[in-house]
Amino acid sequence: MDSTVRLQKILINSPIGTVFPAIAQLNLPCWWLAGGALRNTVWRSLFGDNCQLFIKDFDIAFFDAEGDRSQELAAKETLTAQFPDYEFDVKNQASFAIWRSGLTRYSSTEEGVADWLHTATAVGVRLNAAGEWQFFTPYGLDDLFDGIIRPTPAHIDNPKANNKATSFLENCPRLRLA
Repeated sequence: MDSTVRLQKILINSPIGTVFPAIAQLNLPCWWLAGGALRNTVWRSLFGDNCQLFIKDFDIAFFDAEGDRSQELAAKETLTAQFPDYEFDVKNQASFAIWRSGLTRYSSTEEGVADWLHTATAVGVRLNAAGEWQFFTPYGLDDLFDGIIRPTPAHIDNPKANNKATSFLENCPRLRLA
C-alpha cells in the first residue's frame, strides 16, 4: 500500500478526520495541518496502548505575506467554537519569526514545516478545493511509520529536539532514536 494512502486511512478514522473539513473551510492560504497531531495519531495506531502520546493540539500552518496575527486568532476562534474539546495552534509562517524573535523567517509554509524539529513531525496534510487529500512529506514517511525519532537537518544538535525525543521515548517506549 502506498504510504500516503496508509497515512490517509489512519487519519480519516481519527479526530483529524473530524476536524479536517472545518480546517479546509477556513480557506487559509497555502495551509497544512502538520505536526504532533499527525505523528501521535500514527504512532498510537501503530503501537496501541503502549504509546501514551495523544493529540495535544492541531497545528495549522499557512502562509500569507500580507497577513497579520488577526488571521491566526480568527481561525483559532472559529475552530474552537466548532470543536470546544480540542486545542488549535494556527500560525502564519510569513510572520511567525516577526513576533517570536530568534526564529528563521520563512518564504513558504512548506519551508516552515520542513524546519520542524523531527522528520516524523515535519509532515503535512490538507484538502484541496476538490476535497482531495494532499501530502507534504519533505523527509518521506518511513520514520513516521517505523517509529523513528530523527531530528531534521537544521536541528541535529538542538537540545530542544533531544529533550522532545526523550519525552517521546518515555511516553512511547517502542519508538527508536535514529
